[in-house]
Amino acid sequence: MTPEAVRVTVFNNRFTALLQGERGLQLLLGVVVVAAALGVAIGLASGGTTLVVEDIETGETYLTAPVENGSSVALEYTHSVEKSRVYDGYRVDGETLVNTRMEFESYGWGLPARVNVTNVNGTLVYAPAEPITELQQLSVSPGRIAGHTLIIDGTRHDLVALSEGRDVTIHINHRSRIDRIL
Repeated sequence: MTPEAVRVTVFNNRFTALLQGERGLQLLLGVVVVAAALGVAIGLASGGTTLVVEDIETGETYLTAPVENGSSVALEYTHSVEKSRVYDGYRVDGETLVNTRMEFESYGWGLPARVNVTNVNGTLVYAPAEPITELQQLSVSPGRIAGHTLIIDGTRHDLVALSEGRDVTIHINHRSRIDRIL
């Protein structure tokens, strides 16, 4: 036998002898219990970050969607006066919605008129280096004519249908699995 094979055999014999005694079984059981408890604790404590759409008045949750830092969230709608498309783009940063981009087809009330925009095939794009604004929550009054659509990482959600046209808040929520159970 090689010296390495002898060392492995000696280790295996000592380990087997240890486990055969009552103290060895207690040690093995203790290790298994600690490993299982640690696994459960890590699993329960690890959180999930979600974007939540809630009714402003009742707090009823209309939508929860998993997001992470860097996820894109957007609100797209038709401007009430100009009757043209508006797109407000946000980035998830912790529990903050960072407004990073606006797209619109004509100037109108509530749209940036005194900023540098780029014309991209007829769409005015405002995408400054610094955030436009940072919000803990976004309040929206979904309208049937405006057709508010919430876009989360490319997935479109009809905000009017979800909320039946009721006012909503949109915010990021970070909760552990324990919080979700309780």
